[in-house]
Amino acid sequence: MHDRETVELALAALGEGMTHAEAAELVGASERSVYRWAGGRLPRSCAGRPPGSGKMGATSGERKAARMSTRGLYDPPATGPLAGLEPAQIENLLLRAVLADLKAGGWDPGSISSRSKCELGERLRRETGLPLRSITGFLRISRSSYEYHRARLGVDRDAAIRRRVVELFEASGGAYGYRRVHAALRARGVRVSEKRVRRVMREEGLEAARPRARRYGSYAGEEGRAPAPNLLLADASRDLHDFSATAPGEVLVTDVTEFRLPDDRRKVYLSPCIVLFDGDVAAFSCGTSPSKALVGEMLAVAATGGGFTLHSDRGWHCRTPDWVAGCAAAGVTRSMSRRGHSPDNAACEGFFGRLKVEFFFGRDWRGWTAEAFIAELSAYIRWYREGRLKAFREGGRTVYDTIRGRRRRLGLAA
Repeated sequence: MHDRETVELALAALGEGMTHAEAAELVGASERSVYRWAGGRLPRSCAGRPPGSGKMGATSGERKAARMSTRGLYDPPATGPLAGLEPAQIENLLLRAVLADLKAGGWDPGSISSRSKCELGERLRRETGLPLRSITGFLRISRSSYEYHRARLGVDRDAAIRRRVVELFEASGGAYGYRRVHAALRARGVRVSEKRVRRVMREEGLEAARPRARRYGSYAGEEGRAPAPNLLLADASRDLHDFSATAPGEVLVTDVTEFRLPDDRRKVYLSPCIVLFDGDVAAFSCGTSPSKALVGEMLAVAATGGGFTLHSDRGWHCRTPDWVAGCAAAGVTRSMSRRGHSPDNAACEGFFGRLKVEFFFGRDWRGWTAEAFIAELSAYIRWYREGRLKAFREGGRTVYDTIRGRRRRLGLAA
């Protein structure tokens, strides 16, 4: 319920030429209420108005409205270079200053937000030397709103998190986007919205690398042993796959990828084994040749204990007698993609994509030798398993945790 003085002020403002929206903003009421008051439907607090009067014959309200109206706002100051000007000249000076202001761009002051009005008002005060009363009246903003926003001009509203956002992004090697930076902040007890994190990263120029370049392909034709069946293909007619697993040691995928260094003629090859249950890297090997020894070294570590399904593409490494015998000896069930269907091994290809976006692309590898690169790559994979935040769906909601941390939390074997 609005008091009598508020209604009086709104009606007086309408009588001075203000719009309903401006009058509503002036008195802190809704525009709909001002429309009702102007039509004669006044609240009970105004029951003592003169009979038959649509507007109220108020006294204190009219005096307050007169102070807030445009009359007298452009009176020149008593001293200074503007003391001898006429009110019309003062108003013209303000209008010219607004039109010349690059931020205002000739806008109607009534359409500018309160913060923008305050920014514009401060520039007008510096350029014209007019008192604050004239500035606030011209911009149609209350003194209290003006002072509120003026106290916050030049204040970095994200200062409390800016340094931590930069540190978390750099600690990830430039791999984290705003969602995982946000999750890392929450893990450290910092309660902040994703929108603020995204704004800070945009202002600081923090952006994760984008994928590029082609992948290494190990397919060498259909020569050699017959391929194993595709055990991850749920429905061939609709090209549906089942990349799920109910336990860490149930289904794994593998492949080989290549890295080219600018100052070393040798290329680096990575052969990992990825657990479908949670994306963990069960085993990996690195070298400068995509040889049988490279994948054999990985298989020797991954196959410890056996009893799982291992899916691969049709690369020649996975069709050699040594590979087939190694899988059989360890009790590993082989599964292979169809010819020319890279989505059949999308789980491993997805790991390669994340690896190269977060670790390889966007970094200057000039001057790195293959040996130094392999050491750096190995360190990244260890961080990927133990320190990198990953999104998991648990109980219908998304939970961010490290792969190894989640296993410990769920009581699973590492």
